[in-house]
Amino acid sequence: MHKLLTAAEAVSRHVGAGAVVGMGGQNINRCPMTLVHEVIRQGIGGLTVVGCNLSLPLDMLVAAGLVARTEQGTGNLERYGTLFAWRRAVERGTVTVGDHSHLAMATRFAAGALGLPYLPTRSLLGSDLLSDMVEAGVAVEAVDPFENKPVVQLKAMVPDVALIHANRADLSGNIVIEGVTSHEVDMVRAARVTIVSAEEILPAGAFADRPEQVTIPEAYVTALVEQPFGAFPTSVYRAYDFAESEIKEYQALGRVSDEALREWISANLGGSFEEYLKNRDASGALREALVEQMGRLV
Repeated sequence: MHKLLTAAEAVSRHVGAGAVVGMGGQNINRCPMTLVHEVIRQGIGGLTVVGCNLSLPLDMLVAAGLVARTEQGTGNLERYGTLFAWRRAVERGTVTVGDHSHLAMATRFAAGALGLPYLPTRSLLGSDLLSDMVEAGVAVEAVDPFENKPVVQLKAMVPDVALIHANRADLSGNIVIEGVTSHEVDMVRAARVTIVSAEEILPAGAFADRPEQVTIPEAYVTALVEQPFGAFPTSVYRAYDFAESEIKEYQALGRVSDEALREWISANLGGSFEEYLKNRDASGALREALVEQMGRLV
């Protein structure tokens, strides 16, 4: 049976209040904007959001008042600045934070993917992060029984639901991601449920003669959502570039206040992602330009 749903159906069925949400994407690349918008529309709150670089999707969820905690390697938009709503929420104490290195977060997902309670690492030894992680109960200092050297045991991270965006998928749920995957493959394997939005959904068996293209096999995917430009305004490798003007506008509002961001969300998200795209790019000229720009890059 195929796994294709609308974004509204997928989120209402599989994202619950208080869920631990594993967030795909990285900075301004392939963020699951379709699915995050739908979480906001449905007002699903009390979330713990986990990932490596939690960027624009996290800030929108925080601005909408839906996040209780984050566990992450970082939270920013790099040269476009910090996540202003998230930073203010952390400063107020309305969102708590479990700070990690990127590698520590990826290691926790890897442990979950392997079905192990923890994995050892040496990367945190001597860092200021380690003591806080030990206090939080997600890291334990130990000794390597083979070489009698210090190691850190990192607790597995098992999200209730993972949200990612992909280049394409077939109806059975085989997923193709082009370019960098970061932590996503292990995060999906670790998660109890995974929702994938994709630029294109192909018939079941579309990759049967080219299985090497499949990044994530169907066994790990719960629901599919077809949405062209579903990562907008972030980029999708080989499909379209990121929309710098959109990111700068969001960040300018973020510097002003949470209320300015909430007004922007209310004015632009609409009732569906297609409506959002029309609100932001009625003629489609911006999206066409982003496709052309990516074409010049690759």
